[in-house]
Amino acid sequence: MIRKFATLFLSVLLIAGLMTNAWGDDTMVKKKKKKKLTATSSNPIVKFETTRGSFTAELFSDVPLSTKNFVELVSSGFYNGIVFHRYVPGFVIQGGDPTGTGGGGSSKTIPLEIIPAHKHVTGALGMARTNDPNSASSQFYVCLGDLPSLDGNYAVFGQVTEGMDNVMKLRQGDKMTKVTLVSSGASK
Repeated sequence: MIRKFATLFLSVLLIAGLMTNAWGDDTMVKKKKKKKLTATSSNPIVKFETTRGSFTAELFSDVPLSTKNFVELVSSGFYNGIVFHRYVPGFVIQGGDPTGTGGGGSSKTIPLEIIPAHKHVTGALGMARTNDPNSASSQFYVCLGDLPSLDGNYAVFGQVTEGMDNVMKLRQGDKMTKVTLVSSGASK
């Protein structure tokens, strides 16, 4: 009886593994090709220097409130010296809280901006917030994987364009040593 149950259990696991592509074999599931994003002159570019290396991100001008808020904070030096207070493997690395606890932010909040074309893909920058959709402030996250469950619930306002390997090295407690605006994009 136990042997039959074990055989059945292993068979179910094997079938489930094949259906979900658990072993990384491309024969059953075709992977989507990701197109590489390139910076345009109309979008601001920000460089993050961290304790694990640097990375660069393009901010989306068509997410005006979130991008303007972030650019103002970067330009004021707000993020310099702030730690990444949250790391969840395969999910996000999050920072932007001057207290380092996840409970703080800047002095102002901005409303939720959802642009359906911007998805939570690997390297996307999103605005963190509380349960109140209009509570985003200074905390942001970088997606460490594709996270479609977040689409439509949080504002995606940028995309890492260089240094994603350094983003993947970041952990809770690592620091943004210097964050600078490399290009402000086209003036409007």
